[in-house]
Amino acid sequence: MGANRTPRDTDRRIGRRALIVGGAAAAVGTAVLARDELSRLWWRTPGVEKPRKAGEVDFRGARWLAASEANWRRADRPDDYRVDMVVVHVTQGSLDSAVQAFRDPGHQAATHYIVGKDGGVTQMIRELDVAFHAGARDYNERSVGIEHEGFVDRPQDFTDAMYEASARLTARICARYGIPVDREHIIGHVEVPGTDHTDPGPHWDWNRYMKLVRRAGTAVK
Repeated sequence: MGANRTPRDTDRRIGRRALIVGGAAAAVGTAVLARDELSRLWWRTPGVEKPRKAGEVDFRGARWLAASEANWRRADRPDDYRVDMVVVHVTQGSLDSAVQAFRDPGHQAATHYIVGKDGGVTQMIRELDVAFHAGARDYNERSVGIEHEGFVDRPQDFTDAMYEASARLTARICARYGIPVDREHIIGHVEVPGTDHTDPGPHWDWNRYMKLVRRAGTAVK
């Protein structure tokens, strides 16, 4: 039989082998992709949380200083609670005093981030988790809170570096969760219903801030 094989027969056999090898390679590739996908999504199983690493931050360049566990609640956002809002706060004090307060279990409140006058960003609670910052449970569950170092009655505290760093942070948060960049979804603490807070106060330049967030948003897409 072998002696009567034509060149066309040989080409066909080579072609079949190529298909078999190619199919096997494709199957292996699909299996690898499936395995990688499962390795990323195994935590979506009910009762299984996302993998966490000590000191890990959600915003590149931020420093990590953990808030007291009494000032936030462990969660698995956005799988258990949607995130569709950013709440802007002012510390009414220095950055160091805010850090000290958020690390105090008796304070009973903390935000995810603090932005300093120098533009430095400190993260104290993971975005996965619910920070006690807004003064209303449903707003806590659906938002990321950002403090800004300074006082509401001192416009000089709101520096260029602070505005720009905070805008980049808010733009990154909005991109991550698909939050619209508008004043219905980026609000001040004063706008949370049922609270008596006044921050960020009359000197916070919302027009400037929103322009900076939109500009920063084009850079992260």
